[in-house]
Amino acid sequence: MADKIKQHDFIEVNYTGKFKDESVFDTTNETTAKKHNIFSPQIKYKPTIICVGEKQLIEGLDDALIDKEFGQEYIIELKPEEAFGKKNFKKIKLIPIAEFQKRKIQPQPGMQIDLDGEVGIVKSATGGRIIVNFNHPFAGKEVVYQVKINKKITDQALQLKSFLELTFNQKDLKVTVTENKAEATLPFELPELLTKELSKKLQDLTKLKEIKFKTEKKSS
Repeated sequence: MADKIKQHDFIEVNYTGKFKDESVFDTTNETTAKKHNIFSPQIKYKPTIICVGEKQLIEGLDDALIDKEFGQEYIIELKPEEAFGKKNFKKIKLIPIAEFQKRKIQPQPGMQIDLDGEVGIVKSATGGRIIVNFNHPFAGKEVVYQVKINKKITDQALQLKSFLELTFNQKDLKVTVTENKAEATLPFELPELLTKELSKKLQDLTKLKEIKFKTEKKSS
């Protein structure tokens, strides 16, 4: 019987996300990104390692991976509520210009803004009233993912490294594992409470006995 993906397996995948009109909006493949004019030099195109069930991909895609077989390729279709959400007109808000002025922002149509942790796009800016759409740009769209499940990742150092890099949007973090104890070097210091919670969570996921974090020393 073929090995199937279970909750909290670490797996390596390649994927390409498309809309129903076949236009590509996301991919792990550099050639595909260039072909569909979405290539970014800031992105490192390569297979990605995720922990299934931890929502490191969009929720519907993450859920769909359970019970899939390693080494196989799948086409996964997602409804808007399984992907980037339905359009919610309550998320289109009228905001006084004073809110932008105190943040020293000059709003312009099409501008992406972050107001108290909520990210939106300015739809119109006339007079003293600004209309901002806080829906995800892909809200309301059905999407299709082509996913190749490469392999299961059992190396604990690689599990820890990939989880931290995705969580903190970092590249090439230093992680060492010796006798089932790990040390991870981050470019910033974590609050003590977060460190404890993250260590416990990662110990449960990777089965490591101990995980310590240290802050990278910056050269003077």
